[in-house]
Order: sequence, then structure tokens, then C-alpha cells
Amino acid sequence: MQPLGLTAEDWGGDTIMCPVSAKTGDGIPEFLENIIAQAEILELKANPRKPAHGFVVEARMEAGMGPTATILLRDGSLKVGDTILCGAHWGRVRALINDRGERVKVAGPSDAVKCLGLSGVPEAGAEFQKVSDEKAAREETELRQQAARIEEMAGQGLKRATLEDLLQGGGDAGKKTLSMILKVDTQGSLEALEYALGHIQSEKVDYKIVLGGVGNINVNDVLLASASKAIILGFHVSKEPDTSAAAKREGVEIRLYSIIYEMIDDLKELMQGLLEPIVRETILGHAQVKQLFDLGKKGKVAGCIVTDGKVTARGRARVKRHGDVLYEGSVSTLRRFQNEASEVREGQECGLRLDHFGNFEPGDIIEIYEVEKIAQQL
Repeated sequence: MQPLGLTAEDWGGDTIMCPVSAKTGDGIPEFLENIIAQAEILELKANPRKPAHGFVVEARMEAGMGPTATILLRDGSLKVGDTILCGAHWGRVRALINDRGERVKVAGPSDAVKCLGLSGVPEAGAEFQKVSDEKAAREETELRQQAARIEEMAGQGLKRATLEDLLQGGGDAGKKTLSMILKVDTQGSLEALEYALGHIQSEKVDYKIVLGGVGNINVNDVLLASASKAIILGFHVSKEPDTSAAAKREGVEIRLYSIIYEMIDDLKELMQGLLEPIVRETILGHAQVKQLFDLGKKGKVAGCIVTDGKVTARGRARVKRHGDVLYEGSVSTLRRFQNEASEVREGQECGLRLDHFGNFEPGDIIEIYEVEKIAQQL
């Protein structure tokens, strides 16, 4: 970590330290006083007569309002009716709402207001500025959006990878991929999710964000998910009308979340579920065929003696003759004398009937084993 060169005043430096509590409000008045004092000392000034310039604090898609952005003016003034260029979007300001929920006509330097009228939802932290030429703003927006699309296509591209397809196998170069469409309530939530996803590290499974957007899940998202073989994950959003029907028709899975940690944990489980389980085989015992009993339509029963370990009714069976494997399958019946048994141990005699196999010969070895499937870890 690079040193920032900040030293507290108590330690002989010139950095003011001001303890505050957002929960109780302690220290907030002193904090604001220090900010005002520093602004005066440093002669920090803004010109309210300049064209507005600042940054997006947060942005979202709101019902009845469309794209909204909470913006902080760094310099100049912004009025209702002004045209602004904001990140990869533009718009004519339809309304400005202050922190008290009141509509205002003008916002000046250091004001934070909600702006309505943008063509889309900008990214948090995007820079905005007032422009005088609406046509130039549109052209610049198209250029920026085109550049963003080219960069996204070059860096990502689309992979066909639904959860069901990947469970059957797939992926590139042995590494499976979970493709997803993320729809969230705000750009800040999207950035937080992308940051959290970046901490999921795995050499076996990867994820691909086909689309990350702000707003409710709609039919277009379902169609994109169907085309790109992705699942749809929503955070603090809902489904628009006809979306559920379209998802059912297209076979697209939609999952909604309200807690980010639950979403991340669920994603880890989904990614882990793409991995084929590790199959572990354990030999339980062996039995040697001594005599055959023909039961007619029920097939043949092998009269055996357990030579080592144990024979269980729930185990898998492998018939060997002179070292060659003739059959692998399930145990149909296990009897000890005339009674059915769950297991027969070493040195005891038993009768064995296997599913779809009766071609026994005296001297055959029946190997009993069990198969355990162990889930792989990321």
C-alpha cells in the first residue's frame, strides 16, 4: 500500500482528525465546522455562473420517473430545462429534487439533487456537464455507447451456458462457465455485486456477466437470457408483467434476492453445482460362487460363500471370471438360508441374485462395492 502522507495534528502533522458517529450524530457539527474552516483557509471557491459540472453519486430506474441520477455539483449551476451530457447518456433536465424531497428550479455548487430526464441510467461516479448543443450531446452519447459496446464485446463476448446445459457438461477447455444476467436497483448495487463476484476465485468454474443493468426484469432480459443461455439474477428488483410467462416459455430461470450475501452464497453453490462430483469406490467384500440354483422365470441364484469382508443387499456387484469383468450392476436379492438378509459376513454362506444377470459359473468371484459421490469444491 502506498503511503498517503497524512499525519494527524496530534502527531505533529496538519491533517485534522474529527471523530464522528453516523449512528448517534456525535461529532457531526464539529466535522462540518472543520470543513467550512478548511474551505476558507484553502480559499476553495466555485463560480455559480459557469456551466454546471459535477459527478453522479447514485443512479437508478424508478417507476413513474424513469432513469434518475443523484448528482453532486462541483461547479456552476444547473437549471430545469438545461441539457446535460452524463457519462454515456444525455438528457434535458425535467426536474430537480433536493434532499428534502422538494422540487427546485436551480441547483448550485456543492448541491446534491436528484435529476430526472436522462436517456438512461448512468454509472455511479460518472462525470456530467451542461452543454448548449443538444444535437452534439446526442452524437457524443452515441459515440460513447458505441465505444462501450465494442469494449464489452472485445473483453467478454457471449457464451452459451445455462445451468442445466453445464450440468450435462460443457465449458471451454475443461473449465465450465455460469452465464448470468444481473438486474439491480441502482448502479451502486451493480458495482458492489461485481466487486463481490470478483472475489469468487476458482480454477474449475468461471462466471460470465452477459448483461448488468438497472431496473426491473423484463421480457427483453428473458429473450437475451434464452439466446445467450444464461440465468437471470435480480437484486432488489421485481418482474414486469408477462416476464414470468416468457421465462416459462423460454425455459429461463429467474432468481430474486434482497440480501447481497445470500445472493453471493447462492452463486457459489450454483457454480459448485456445475462440477461433476468425485466418484469414490470402496470395496466391501468378495463372495465365491459354489453352486447354482435355477428358479425358472425368476432367474438363477448363486450359492456363495463370503471369502472376505461382507456382502450387502444395498451394494453394487461386479462379477469376475478369470480376472475378467463380466457384469456390473445391482444386487437384487440377498438371502441367508431361507431368510432375506441385509448383509452377510466373511465365512458365511448366502444366496445372491443380481439384476439382469444369471450366467454364473462355479468359481466366479462376485465383488461387492459401494460408490460414494463427493461434491467438488470451488
